[in-house]
Amino acid sequence: MFKTLVNAFKIEQLRKRIFYTFWILVVVRLGCQLPIPGIDVSQIQQFLESVVGSSYSFIDSFTGGSFLSMSVFALSVTPYITSSIIMQLLTIAIPALEEMHRDGEDGRKKIQKITRYVAVLLAIIESAGLAIGFSRQGALGESNVFTILTIIVTLTAGSCIIMWLGERISDKGIGNGISIILLINIVSRMPADFANLYEMFIRNKDLVQMVIAICVIAAVIIGTTILVIILQDAERRIPVQYSKKMQGRRMAGGQASYIPLKVNTAGVIPIIFASSLLSVPSIIINLVNATPGTTAQKILQGMNQNYWFNPEFPMASIGLIVYIILNIIFAYFYTSITFNPMEVANNMKKSGGFIPGIRPGKPTQDYLNKILNYIVLIGVIGLLIVALIPIFFNGMFKADVSFGGTSLIIIVGVILETMKQLESQMLVRNYSGFLND
Repeated sequence: MFKTLVNAFKIEQLRKRIFYTFWILVVVRLGCQLPIPGIDVSQIQQFLESVVGSSYSFIDSFTGGSFLSMSVFALSVTPYITSSIIMQLLTIAIPALEEMHRDGEDGRKKIQKITRYVAVLLAIIESAGLAIGFSRQGALGESNVFTILTIIVTLTAGSCIIMWLGERISDKGIGNGISIILLINIVSRMPADFANLYEMFIRNKDLVQMVIAICVIAAVIIGTTILVIILQDAERRIPVQYSKKMQGRRMAGGQASYIPLKVNTAGVIPIIFASSLLSVPSIIINLVNATPGTTAQKILQGMNQNYWFNPEFPMASIGLIVYIILNIIFAYFYTSITFNPMEVANNMKKSGGFIPGIRPGKPTQDYLNKILNYIVLIGVIGLLIVALIPIFFNGMFKADVSFGGTSLIIIVGVILETMKQLESQMLVRNYSGFLND
């Protein structure tokens, strides 16, 4: 990876793209430090911590800490990510969008345009909900219509600017712009997280405790990262053979290929869905001021991941079980809408392809379904292990950090994809130089 980056700097055009991306990321981080005009940031922080509790850490890590500080970029890329997921789901449900998806580049641009509009609408709804919630709870210094409108306009505009900057990176920089911004936001929170770990487990401890703590922290981080890399790159390759056929006076075909099925087919989507759903009960408890000690209140409190693996809160095991079930459901659901075995089997049959030992048509579809169900289960088990490792240490040892398994999967995935894009661009330029010579 380091060698790829060094070689990229030797090519002038790639070097310009890298610096272009770097300066846009500087602008993003500066915007994350600018507070919304006319509000008391400390008062907003106290309100968010009291109402949302630890549930905000998942969102705050995605926004680079700007959500808790309610900066101009507090919503960051979350409306766009949510909009993209919604559009992916609607593409399957709405025939018109499915037709656009099949239209190639023109259809993709139309869907992208709709995704932007949906993202802006979501940003308006989210910012209005936050502003009105702040006003009703007395978290604003001066609760009036002008202040509420200022918050709505600022947050929506900040989200639109982030979306525009992400597209500029995709067009003139390196990698997928939205993913790169998400990556830098997550990484920006890591120094504070490591400082918290230092304060909790290393500072003012004797030498033996310090060495043990450092070794355990390093082993967990390195081990989790290696597991994430394996999970991201792992795939099941199904061999495909194409039959020979006459084209004019020549025999054509007979080539061998394969269908790459990623083990982690759904990526981090199941974790995002499950975490978002489980954060709702925690918010409801604080908003309705549920009576402490009641069974209903304990069950809802158990949905908060900070109580999982905590021996003092056995009721939290209910939340852990629900979380695992939701991840499995969403993994199979999202895979079913992104990979269609029947369509793949039909396309193979039309092009004269077949899986050795499997008859074309329905038997091929059934075989692909069987393999897919098997690898999705393996993928979601690996995904749950990665996601639950930091939650386990948080519950057992109070090692509270904003980045976890989800963040590591995003970091590793974005870095690997960006490096692959750099390598492909260098390869194209090398071929171009060779042909021009």
